[in-house]
Amino acid sequence: MIEVNNVHKSFGDTHILKGISTTFEKGKTSLVIGQSGSGKTVFLKCLLGLFQPEKGSISYDGKIYSELDADEKRNLRSEMGMVFQGSALFDSMTILENVMFPLRMFTKQSKSEMQDRADFVLKRVNLADAHHKMPSEASGGMQKRVAIARAIVNKPKYLFCDEPNSGLDPKTAIVIDDLIHEITDEYNITTIINSHDMNSVMQIGEKIVFLKDGLKAWEGSK
Repeated sequence: MIEVNNVHKSFGDTHILKGISTTFEKGKTSLVIGQSGSGKTVFLKCLLGLFQPEKGSISYDGKIYSELDADEKRNLRSEMGMVFQGSALFDSMTILENVMFPLRMFTKQSKSEMQDRADFVLKRVNLADAHHKMPSEASGGMQKRVAIARAIVNKPKYLFCDEPNSGLDPKTAIVIDDLIHEITDEYNITTIINSHDMNSVMQIGEKIVFLKDGLKAWEGSK
C-alpha cells in the first residue's frame, strides 16, 4: 500500500502539486488521470522518489520515504518496477539482456539464475521465443511487453506505468492493459498507471484519481 498525505511540490514560483492526499491499495490497479499540465507526471516522479515534496509525506507499507536512509531508499527502489512511456529499452542489448538488467543492478544472482528468472517473466508476457531479438526487431506491442517483463523481473511490490499503451493501436492497447491488470492481481502488486486513455480507465481502473491544476479533483471507482 502507498499512502500519500498532503503532498506539495513546486519548481521556483510554480506550485505544481497542491496538497494531494490519497491511498493506493495492494493488489489493485489504480489510474491517475488528468490533462497535460495537471501535475500527474510530477506526481508519479514523487511516488518514485525522483522528486522530494516540500511538504507532506509518501509512505510505502508504513515506511515514510523522507525518513529512510540511503541504504533503505535503495532497498525500496529495488522493490519498484517501472514501465516507461516509450518502453525505454536499451537499443544495444537483446531483449533477454534488457529484462535481466534490474537483476544485475539490484541482486547478486548468478548469470544462470538471472537468465532463468528472465526466461520466466518473458514466458509470462508471451515472449518466450524473443530472447535474442534486438528491440529494433520488435513491434511496438512487443516492446511494451518486454518493458513489463523487465519491470516485474525483480518481483516488485510496487509497479508504476507511464502511459503504457501510448502509441499503440486500440487492439494492442487493450492487450497491454489486460496484461498489467492480470499481473497486478496475480502477484498482488500495488500498481499505479498514469494515463489519459479513458478506455483504460473503464477497462482496468479499480481506483481512479483525477488531477486538475495540481489538485485532486475527484477519486473513486469506475
